[in-house]
Amino acid sequence: MALTHLLILALIQGVTEFLPISSSGHLILLPNLTGIADQGQALDVAVHVGTLLAVVLYFWSDVKAVSQGLGRLIRGRIDTQGAFWALCLIIATIPVVALGVVLKLTALNDFLRSTAVIGWTMLAFGIVLYWADQTGPITKSAANWSLRDATIMGLWQALALIPGTSRSGITITAGRQMGYDRESAARLSMLMSIPTILASGALLSVEVAQDADMALFRDAAIAAVFAFLAALAALKLMFKLLQSVSFTPYVIYRVILGVILLVIAYT
Repeated sequence: MALTHLLILALIQGVTEFLPISSSGHLILLPNLTGIADQGQALDVAVHVGTLLAVVLYFWSDVKAVSQGLGRLIRGRIDTQGAFWALCLIIATIPVVALGVVLKLTALNDFLRSTAVIGWTMLAFGIVLYWADQTGPITKSAANWSLRDATIMGLWQALALIPGTSRSGITITAGRQMGYDRESAARLSMLMSIPTILASGALLSVEVAQDADMALFRDAAIAAVFAFLAALAALKLMFKLLQSVSFTPYVIYRVILGVILLVIAYT
């Protein structure tokens, strides 16, 4: 694959994975609107690996605590915040994995990969994000995360399997609606992305492993590196902006793009 195409693919995935504007929607739109051949599942896995490494690095202290806590959880001990958060992350991941398997087995995931669907979800869930961000109280921080809240955020996260919804966008929406401050809602959303990306990457890896070759591995490595750098930059930018700016700029982008996509889809 041409280096330019790999760079575009990686930048789209890296920048949009953690911003509330839907990475899957943009990746589907790339071939739909430009006529460029679909990048295929192998490169999807590669760019997801790149973004996974970026979020792990950015939240290394949290990831380290959860990793250590997971060992304690396996031994039946929930006596540290890391162990409790490990349990919360497991619970929050179950809905999206279960629904993902259903969509895969029924082939409904292919049906949802249309410009019209992405347009409607971009528009609708952008408005929902604005509503939650503007009306949600600020009564909780990430330290207040509970099993109940993890379950609710996990159910909302499952909606992100509809292209254009945005995994980060819908979980941030859930967090703000339940009273988490903007930075905490984003932080929990990013941590929830780690097991979700691992699960989706593992599923796709099984399918593409048998068709892999050296040229594909080379392209995948290049795409992963670019996606990592783009995702790391996007994370730093978003959390810096959250200190002074709401989620409204992302909402405006979603609404404008959603309207444009609907015009394209229906004309």
